[in-house]
Amino acid sequence: MTEHWTARDVPDQTGRVAVVTGANTGLGFETAQVLAERGASVVLAVRDVEKGKQAAARFGAGADVTVQELDLASLESVRTAAAELHTALPKIDLLINNAGVMYPPRQTTREGFELQFGTNHLGHFAFTGLLLDLLLPVPGSRVVAVASIAHRLRAAIHFDDLQWENSYDRVAAYGQSKLANLMFGYELQRRLAPHGTTVALAAHPGVARTELMRNSPAALRGVFSAVAPLFTQDSARGALPILRAATDPGALGGQYYGPDGLGGYRGHPEVVSSSPQSHDLALQRRLWEVSEELTAVEYPVG
Repeated sequence: MTEHWTARDVPDQTGRVAVVTGANTGLGFETAQVLAERGASVVLAVRDVEKGKQAAARFGAGADVTVQELDLASLESVRTAAAELHTALPKIDLLINNAGVMYPPRQTTREGFELQFGTNHLGHFAFTGLLLDLLLPVPGSRVVAVASIAHRLRAAIHFDDLQWENSYDRVAAYGQSKLANLMFGYELQRRLAPHGTTVALAAHPGVARTELMRNSPAALRGVFSAVAPLFTQDSARGALPILRAATDPGALGGQYYGPDGLGGYRGHPEVVSSSPQSHDLALQRRLWEVSEELTAVEYPVG
């Protein structure tokens, strides 16, 4: 009988430094907690510092956990956070881009980007680029992009209207942002490969019961609550694909981890497939170029 991968399989992380965005709750908290339990020094990169401190207080005695303010909806905040982390950290072994927003009414980031695309993709794109010099010298370092099965749901990169200014569909806009997360991860791996030290992977949690659904329309939340036990899993299980991508010694750059159950909704963490669209090299490169232009962040690789 095949042994399924669990949090018990996370290797010793002593001496490693992990930065986890959105780590005060849900998947980010569960991921950060396991890494800290295995000995990693963990930075909770969060928008609300007070909530971050409350989350840090929930870690076990002796855990090496710090809180870093990071508002991914503000490139100024992203730059400030990256500068402060350069002062605080000698290196980064793991960067886990987990934070996100889902299905809000149309809003914009500080720079005027549609909130889901601006936060989920552009904020993480800029944050990763500004921190990459702390990862590149570290053998075995990893960047993990947290995507979603929603990258298949009415998802496309709308280069003619990336910010949804002509019309707004919150579900399609979320799909665009999660497709962008995945395409960014694949393109980043291609650019990192010649350097031989840092790799990029992606993961998705299936359908995890977290606070992410709080912005959904009331009717959708009602349906979700009614059927949730049938096809969802708790945040601890949802974090397992992220943890496996981040720590499994056998994981390879460019792999995508998710639950192995029907539809990818729930199950044990395994390498899974993503949509054909997500593997389109021309679209990946175009998205990368547009993202560099919009964020004014140029990567030291590529």
